[in-house]
Amino acid sequence: MHDNEILLSNLEKIHTTEMGINRIKRNLGLDTEDVIEWCRAKIQRPDCSIIKQGKNYYATIDDCIITVNSYSYTIITAHKVKRK
Repeated sequence: MHDNEILLSNLEKIHTTEMGINRIKRNLGLDTEDVIEWCRAKIQRPDCSIIKQGKNYYATIDDCIITVNSYSYTIITAHKVKRK
């Protein structure tokens, strides 16, 4: 199974902490109540690029990167892609 298939098959396990919710909202400028659902929706889009490096998955979509721990499925952070 490829990295993206593993993450997508475990979408229901994706979660984060209260601090994680606040960090994601701040980093992405989100005004949504359900940050976890927002992230899940982004990750399952067909144009989302998912790679696994070390212990984390990196899901890149719409100029943002969502970092998910590959063991616990905790969203660690999300931030905007820095353009050069």
